[in-house]
This record gives sequence, structure tokens and C-alpha cells, in this order.
Amino acid sequence: MLSYFLRRLILVLPVAFGVSVVCFALVQIALGDPLTAIMPVDATAEQQAAMRAAYGLDKPVPVQYLIWVGNLLQGEMGRSIASGRPVAAEVFGAVGNSLLLAAAAAVIAFPIGIFLGFLAGYFRDTALDRAVTALSITGVSVPNYWLGIVLVIIFSVNLGWLPSMGAGPGGSQDWQWDWAHMRHLVLPAVTLAVVPIGIVARTVRALAGDILSMDFVTALYAKGLSRGDVLRHVARNAAATALSVMGLQLGYLLGGSILIETVFNWPGSGFLLSNAIFQRDLPLLQGTILVLAMFFVGMNLIVDVAQAAIDPRVKRN
Repeated sequence: MLSYFLRRLILVLPVAFGVSVVCFALVQIALGDPLTAIMPVDATAEQQAAMRAAYGLDKPVPVQYLIWVGNLLQGEMGRSIASGRPVAAEVFGAVGNSLLLAAAAAVIAFPIGIFLGFLAGYFRDTALDRAVTALSITGVSVPNYWLGIVLVIIFSVNLGWLPSMGAGPGGSQDWQWDWAHMRHLVLPAVTLAVVPIGIVARTVRALAGDILSMDFVTALYAKGLSRGDVLRHVARNAAATALSVMGLQLGYLLGGSILIETVFNWPGSGFLLSNAIFQRDLPLLQGTILVLAMFFVGMNLIVDVAQAAIDPRVKRN
């Protein structure tokens, strides 16, 4: 198992290099000058040149990349053009809030998706199966930002049960573990959980249905095993693939929540990324994209190792 982990870890290194190149290149090819937003309208040519030199934008692109990577290896991600604050402080603070939101959505989505999927797979081709399938397709198809707006109208505006914006009372951006702050997590977490519920339910339904139709399940019943024991065997055989799907969904929950965070004014990485795009804040944009991409790479590594631990066939292959 240790050798398998080390091999997977070595394979992550070229992926990480490729991710850094893509992150840097995508931001560089974007149109416009990032210093336009903070430079005075009447700035002289000397002032513009000094500003570009201060941010290293006067050097050739390959040199800028090497300097950027060198700073990253030292734990330095530069300073935000818009705010002047260290990029690392802003990015990791926002990523922490996004992780909290993604974890809350996962806690809601994964158990519900697994339960509905097993239910539909066990009662395959019945009315219950068709109902679960319809709910799953609806959850995947409904735009989550639209659903977020609808939930705000119902539970915040009309009923007044839950707050609609921010991470704390009064639109606070600072998270604390108390009920006043946890209330702000409910609506964005539920909204973000709808799509993975549908995806996980559909995946588990297909897995459970296929496994239940295999010969070994018939043999287990023939040996006298109870229905619960048979379902545990089915769950173990489906666990590796289901875990892979859930790991990918957790990565999407973190990196794909930009619209949800914008709707609910949640101070996460998606909200930060949106502001960085509109402000043309290149250091902040590069840092945010890189951290999100590396989190996704790390999640894939964790899922690969967990799959090998659950199913020895993965390790042998």
C-alpha cells in the first residue's frame, strides 16, 4: 500500500507542474491591463513604468512565470493589486470558508444520494425507482443559482426563517461556531447540495442495480445469507466507484460554487475569484485558481489511495 501511495504521489508532480503552467497562461492571455484599475487616469509614463516594474509585469512572460513559481516554492504568492494585501492570506481565508460550505453540502448530499440510489437500485424498474430517477434528473437540471434565489425568496423574504447573505449577523464575513453564524450556512449548503444529490443517486442506483443482478448475489442468497448481509456485500462492491464519484463531486463543490457564493454573498473562493476577475487582479486570480486546482489534484490522490484500500483490485491494476 505504501509503494502504491508513493507511485501515485510521484505522478502528482508532473500534474502539478502542468496545472501551474495552465493557471499562469490562462491569466496571461486575458485581455486588458491589470494595472488600469489602480493607476491614476493622469499617470505619467514614468509612473506607469514604475508600477509595472513593482509587480514584475515589465519582464518577459517566461521570466514572470519562473519568478512566480520560485515565489510559490517559498510560500509567497505576491500581493493583490486591488487591495495590496498578501494573496496567500486572502486566498487561504476564502478557501477555508469554501471548504466549510463544501463540507456542509457534502454532509447533506452524500448520505441522501447514497440512500436514494440504493433504494432505486434495489427496487429497480418500479414506481419508486422512476420517482427517484425523476428527482435526480430534476436536481441535476435545475440551475443552482436560480434555486438559491428561490430559497432566499421563500425562507428569507417571505417566511423570515433564515438569513440570506454573508457568513454572520449583519453581513459579517467572519465565521464563528455558534447558531447565529450557522444559520447563514443553511441556505447556501442546501442549494449547493442539490446537484451532487442527483449525481450520487444516479451513480449508486446504476451500481447497485448492476451488482444485484450478478450471479454472486444469487449465490449469497442460496447460502442462506440475510438480506442485510447481502446488501453489505453489494455496498462493498459499489464503494470504490461511488467513492470516486463523491471525491470528484467534493472537488466540484469547492471549485464550482462561484455562482452560489455570489448569490448568498458567501466570503469563499468563488466570491473571491469573481471579484478578482472583475478587478483584473492577476496575482489574486492566479493564486485562487492555483489553490483550487491543487485541491482538486489532492482530492484525486486521496480518492485513488482510498479506492485501493477499499478494493484490492484497483491496486493490482
